[in-house]
Amino acid sequence: MSILEKIDKLDRAIAWRGDMPITSRYTAGIAGERFFREIKDHARFLGTRCEACGLTYVPPTMFCERCFAQLDDWVEVSSVGTVFTYTVLHLDLDEKPLAEPDILAYVKLDGSDGGLVHRLGEVSPDQVEIGMRVEAVFKPEDEREGSILDIEYFRAVGS
Repeated sequence: MSILEKIDKLDRAIAWRGDMPITSRYTAGIAGERFFREIKDHARFLGTRCEACGLTYVPPTMFCERCFAQLDDWVEVSSVGTVFTYTVLHLDLDEKPLAEPDILAYVKLDGSDGGLVHRLGEVSPDQVEIGMRVEAVFKPEDEREGSILDIEYFRAVGS
């Protein structure tokens, strides 16, 4: 079976061993590129605002998902937010035990209608709760590369 052959039955799926011939390149898009550049250069978050719907998107988008208006209004959004939900990881992606549990949370950022999924730090699993106030901790400027990993983690406000 070639890589271009359509698989129409689940039992015909196979593993591909070796290099895959990929000729495309993924980008974060216009909104994503600006979002990550702002994190890298200024350690802050930007969102896009739809005046018609009153929504502020973080991560930013180029079009409103409700009214489909083009979004050209960029606004700074707080790096402080609220834990909306979270999970505690005890295994890595290979299902091996982690030395210390890792906490992932969806953080709804103040001043936005969205937020980010990221790690929580400087907190133990038994201290985390929904509604907890947290703030982003950014890597030092000379270590930032323009990715979501330029945020080291979110910590409890006042930590």
